[in-house]
Amino acid sequence: MSAAERLTDGLYGAGWSTVKMLPESVAVRLGQTIADLAWKQRGKGVQRLESNYARVLPDAGPERLRELSRAGMRSYLRYWMESFRLPAWCAERVKAGFDPKDIHFLTDGLASGKGVVLALPHLANWDLAGAWVTTKLETPFTTVAERLKPETLYDRFVAYREGLGMEVLPHSGGSAFGTLARRLRDGGLVCLVADRDLSSSGVEVDFFGETARMPAGPALLAQQTGALLLPVTLWYDDSPVMQGRVHPPIEVPESGTRAEKTSVMTQALADAFATGIADHPEDWHMLQRLWLADLDPAKGPS
Repeated sequence: MSAAERLTDGLYGAGWSTVKMLPESVAVRLGQTIADLAWKQRGKGVQRLESNYARVLPDAGPERLRELSRAGMRSYLRYWMESFRLPAWCAERVKAGFDPKDIHFLTDGLASGKGVVLALPHLANWDLAGAWVTTKLETPFTTVAERLKPETLYDRFVAYREGLGMEVLPHSGGSAFGTLARRLRDGGLVCLVADRDLSSSGVEVDFFGETARMPAGPALLAQQTGALLLPVTLWYDDSPVMQGRVHPPIEVPESGTRAEKTSVMTQALADAFATGIADHPEDWHMLQRLWLADLDPAKGPS
């Protein structure tokens, strides 16, 4: 492990061990302070965030984009402060921390016994939404995590999410899809963050007027297992309670090849994601390249 990897792992470890012990008001102020410092430094992540926001709001000028990126960094650090503290939250705090609209799409889908795939973009705090599902609905689910370096950091994330009641599979290795399909055929729940393709072989979609790639997994799982595919969007307001919405099911087209059906369904996902992102762009934590025009074909997503 390199010195930089040891530092990264140590910082995350300190976050989970220290931040969760702070009073909530102190953690909130700390997150805002760190966010503002990072924003003022205008590193690559902040610049990329502004570039992505410019796609979402093409009429926004430089001053508006700067304001939005500052709000975006504060939202991003709110996610981290909450995530560091989630393991210490009691069940009632978790239940009270999220207020999803149209949750009946999820509960009815689970009651049908056909299995449900929830697909989310990187909006607000998807870990808190997951903890709410396992706590409030008392429903375990399976998800997939990107392998991180160093390996110890990946292990920390897996342990953290498993501690919240999730079954976590590695994104790489090739066996995740089969396990997810088995869970769905058993009537289970699968939750996937699905607005950024990590394989460079995803489905091309129109996203805010330009071409991006999004993973084919959610649509393929719904086709192969008969599970319900539900987009979910999340956002913060001025309260400590995160907001969210479960969107209507995305149907499998009646005709077409598997690839054609997957394309149609993934575009529908992208459209649902775009609706939530356009309404609350500052809560979209996309500090990486996403659109094909921004990607280096030799390097893939970064």
